[in-house]
Amino acid sequence: MQRGNGAKGKMRKFLRGLIHFVFELIAEVEVIGKENVPESGAFVLATNHIGIIDIAMFHYVFDRFDMFIPVAEKWERVGWINFIGRHLNFLFVDRFNPDLKALRKMIGLMEAGNSLVIAPEGTRSRTGALIEGKPGVAYLAARSGFPVVPVAITGTEDKVIWGNVKRFRKSRVTLTGGIPFTLPPIPKENRDEALQGYTDEIMCQIAALLPEHYRGVYAEHPRLKELLEKK
Repeated sequence: MQRGNGAKGKMRKFLRGLIHFVFELIAEVEVIGKENVPESGAFVLATNHIGIIDIAMFHYVFDRFDMFIPVAEKWERVGWINFIGRHLNFLFVDRFNPDLKALRKMIGLMEAGNSLVIAPEGTRSRTGALIEGKPGVAYLAARSGFPVVPVAITGTEDKVIWGNVKRFRKSRVTLTGGIPFTLPPIPKENRDEALQGYTDEIMCQIAALLPEHYRGVYAEHPRLKELLEKK
């Protein structure tokens, strides 16, 4: 498990402090359901992704040094992002071509007691509404057996954040944590069908935490309707 000590720990704390300073300047953040997110132990935190500052959001809300965040490998070539990533547990991965080595590394990190913050969509939604989830997160959760914590973010769309910054206004941002759940092991038969069902479950759990206009391609999904009826 990652610790916040030594020279690297001091740099992490400095970067965390810088993130807090910036967020206090540009946003009013409301956190709902934080008690649903475990304070220790391994889990998969599955979130929607609507803005570039979403990654920093989790370091603003959660004071944990054992959260790892997969980031598109193209950002590894950007010097300052590479530097920050080394201190804030970024995992640079190819989001277009699933890498079994990277998946094994993520599972290994969770087995060592760390947690994974990951967006099933694999990229930012340009509209702010949910786009189709990819099966990688469902595979990780089912393969590892660790719980999935659905999290929904609103208000961090790039155009919203930068538009408000230009007008010296704070953006209203929310982060909502849902009830953790687990996925069954992947069956030997009909694996693709099962993974699709698991992916839909994760995405609908996230959608149920979002306002209607954020639900995107899952707005009419039967499983989402079931979840909303239970609420």
